[in-house]
Amino acid sequence: MKITHASTVLVALPHDEPLADGPTTPGSKNFIALKLGTDQGIEGLGFTFFGGALDSALFAAVESFAALTIGEDPRRIEFIIGKLRTAAAPSGPGGIMTLALSAIDIALWDIKGKVHNQPVANLAGGHRSRINTYASGALMRNFPLAHLEKAAALLKTRGFKQMKTQLALPGDTNPVKEVEHIRVIREAIGYEVDLMCDINQRWDVRQAISIGKQVDPYRLFWLEDVTTADDYDGIARVADALDTPIAGGEYLYGIAPFRQMLEARSVDIVMIDVLRAGGITQWLKIAGMAEAFNLPVVSHLAPEIHVHLVSAIPNGLTVEYMPWSSRLFRDVPQPKDGQLTVPQRPGLGLEFDPKVVKFK
Repeated sequence: MKITHASTVLVALPHDEPLADGPTTPGSKNFIALKLGTDQGIEGLGFTFFGGALDSALFAAVESFAALTIGEDPRRIEFIIGKLRTAAAPSGPGGIMTLALSAIDIALWDIKGKVHNQPVANLAGGHRSRINTYASGALMRNFPLAHLEKAAALLKTRGFKQMKTQLALPGDTNPVKEVEHIRVIREAIGYEVDLMCDINQRWDVRQAISIGKQVDPYRLFWLEDVTTADDYDGIARVADALDTPIAGGEYLYGIAPFRQMLEARSVDIVMIDVLRAGGITQWLKIAGMAEAFNLPVVSHLAPEIHVHLVSAIPNGLTVEYMPWSSRLFRDVPQPKDGQLTVPQRPGLGLEFDPKVVKFK
């Protein structure tokens, strides 16, 4: 089997909030969609995402990498990824190079699943057929608190048993407002629902410890990315000081930073983004490292991919359900009673929607 052709396209999707009928944010989310075709008629799909002024650069990187796969056996995933890494060595290891590699790697795993007539989840381990999922993106820091109170209650009525909000509020904020934000949402959903909170690296270590101690009584499921992502010692200080578990990892590129984060005992929960990790191959390696440290793994974005991965491993905890990429596809797994069911179709079980993803 050989890869014979590749197609890429940049797709702009609306930046809306469908989970709890939230306001639409101006602008769009831009994805690079990829198809790799073979001489046996099997096609693998992948995608990646960056956002911002460098979308065209990422698109060019995916195109360049895809061209280098032509003539290769798609089942030799490590060989192909190694070839691409060598070709782009001066520009690595993180950033655009890794994001572009991820699209290729995901497409290769999709082909692998179709070759073996198995879902990627089974090939990656097949630990369970259903996995917990949490609503994300509906309780953003820039939304009015009155809307968040109603949206959180609505998410609960729609079956979500886990949901995430944000702190480090915009504008003239202070610890009193931060704690009030959590109190209002917690009271809207009660304590039987898991509530996570993302800081997006906006606090320093002192703030994280101070405000974190004040929200400890609200029994958050985790506080996420409390300070600068590569300040492993600083994050560890926060984790030691708080009762609330600390999650982190979404901002790390490749596998090496995860080793450093784990060795520093920075986090209680390891969050892996399949696009920033370098694809499915590297995601599974990071998950294995986390298992060796007796830590659970959660995902960031791309629930259509992560439903396969988090369900496949023994230390998989929950999938972030932020459906930014769902419109790329005709059919995606839908949350039901707070869980996602793993697709049983071969590969990723996904098909691009031709009305949205228009290859030339």
